[in-house]
Amino acid sequence: MLQNIRDNSQGWIAKTIIGIIVVLLALTGVEAIFNSTGNSRDVAEVNGEKISQAELEQAVNMQRRQLVQQFGRDFDASLLDDRLLRESALAGLIERQVLLQSTVDAGFAFSQAALDQLILQTPEFQVDGVFNAARFDQVIQQMGYNRLQFRHLLEQELLIGQLRAGISGTSFVTDRQVADFARLEQQTRDFASITVKANPDEVQVSDDDIAAYYNANTERFRSPEQVVVEYLELRKESFFDQVEASEEELQELYQKQIANLAEQRRAAHILIEVGGDHSEAQAKARIDEIAARLNAGEDFAVLAKEFSEDSGSAVDGGDLGFAGKGVYDPAFEEALYALQENQVSAPVESEFGWHLIKLLGVQSPVVPDFDSLRPELEREVKARQVEQRFVEAGKQLEDSAFEAADLAQPGQELGLNVNTTPAFGREGGEGITSNRQVLQAAFSEEVLVDGANSGIIELDPDTSIVLRAKEHLQPETLPLEKVRDTIALQLRQEKAAEKASSEGKLLLAQAKSGEIKGQWSVVEAATRAQDSVAPALLQAVFRMPKPTDVPSYTGLTLVNGDYVVLRLDGVSEPEEALSDEDKLSYRRFLASRAGQLDFAAYRDYQQGKAKIEKL
Repeated sequence: MLQNIRDNSQGWIAKTIIGIIVVLLALTGVEAIFNSTGNSRDVAEVNGEKISQAELEQAVNMQRRQLVQQFGRDFDASLLDDRLLRESALAGLIERQVLLQSTVDAGFAFSQAALDQLILQTPEFQVDGVFNAARFDQVIQQMGYNRLQFRHLLEQELLIGQLRAGISGTSFVTDRQVADFARLEQQTRDFASITVKANPDEVQVSDDDIAAYYNANTERFRSPEQVVVEYLELRKESFFDQVEASEEELQELYQKQIANLAEQRRAAHILIEVGGDHSEAQAKARIDEIAARLNAGEDFAVLAKEFSEDSGSAVDGGDLGFAGKGVYDPAFEEALYALQENQVSAPVESEFGWHLIKLLGVQSPVVPDFDSLRPELEREVKARQVEQRFVEAGKQLEDSAFEAADLAQPGQELGLNVNTTPAFGREGGEGITSNRQVLQAAFSEEVLVDGANSGIIELDPDTSIVLRAKEHLQPETLPLEKVRDTIALQLRQEKAAEKASSEGKLLLAQAKSGEIKGQWSVVEAATRAQDSVAPALLQAVFRMPKPTDVPSYTGLTLVNGDYVVLRLDGVSEPEEALSDEDKLSYRRFLASRAGQLDFAAYRDYQQGKAKIEKL
């Protein structure tokens, strides 16, 4: 990834575009990297650097969401053990902090320009192949971050990635290791199996069994902590009906817009840079050589791919796309606008080096009439007034909510309805309750314990809310009748598995003594990736000792409770020598795996010597 970033950020047009993202990310000002909505108490310290309660809550919520996404919407989040989640999340934050400190000690760095370029080139942030600021905001807000938070966390991930690559990339393996691994990997095995099914429908459990299990495991049957919140929602869209756009304003904006319409020219170029490998004289001599080849009839795009040092456009035959005036270097622009379509310029010198420029096409502007643009013009004129009103209303809402004992008075002052959410837990729900900032505020001590209204929360650039807790639902033990069916099914599954295991072990003993003859399901020449065999069975088969005079036997219980008796009849080793391509493939795989182990050892070493204190 890092090499791709370096390759794709060399284009001279790209260097100009990067400025856009720098300004964009600066628009949010110097807001804190982490919101202070939640409790700011620190939970751990790593070599003197703090990990805050807010960071831990964010990590826990992220883990909950990932688990819910992984197991599907029907997954019962109440089954998650909050204590284990917090321990896991804190361990991850500590490990991350140790690695980030290691990147500093090792001198790893990631340039801001490369970070900007990566954001620009991320497909998720693009519309029609071009970076889109609105799409960028939408995506990162769904992830629960603002612009500065996302940029900061992305930079941290890239630094850790550099550290991982720097360590794991140094691993190597010997020819003997490659040969031994390939021999084992390509080995095939002949085996047979008998499956004893675990059928819960054939097992009965009594009410006493269910009650005993419930009484022994009441902590497993607790409802999750939840909260119901009220909130006021301030939407920028609602202000458009409250403002007017005069005819004079509309005409003035229309004239400005059509005045900005200009001819667009599609240019291609071949660039030889001055400096680095070329002196000015050498660059001029090289561009003259290329010009001579063009004059001799060679194709411009082919020569651009071969010789142009603008890597951003060379792959496209030097094509820079359509652009108007004011985009290119003045000397470049002057030469471009002096060309006829498909004409190539003489060598042109700019601050980037020497160019040969070809005009690929011209787009003349189409001037739309006033009526066709009227809706767009009205919205733009109104937007200026709406933005000011939205900011003022947001300040009024925040001040009023801070002073009020509930949301009724602030809502009345601003003409806003008090909305109520369904109950939701710390993992979030749907709508606004999936927003990370809302979750932090709803479960903060200020809102949940003190009963105060929250500060203003920006859901997106056009929507803000304030909230307060209406009801706090503490975890409570669910009644037996509500979980009876779940317990009964689990007990039947357990008993069915026990029955299958008992019968299976008896069959295994009979098989070893040769008493079973014709019940086997046979598989010949099975590989480690045999599609027709369950992975758990394959793992068991390839762990069995190689048979000598008589077959090997073993038994195992599957996840569904079935018991399988296995008989290994024979093992076959590969006879053909490895091809060079296969050797390379195995070498890369083994080196990658060894690199991962090296990095894990490095991580454990750094964490072992770090001064870590859980507060």
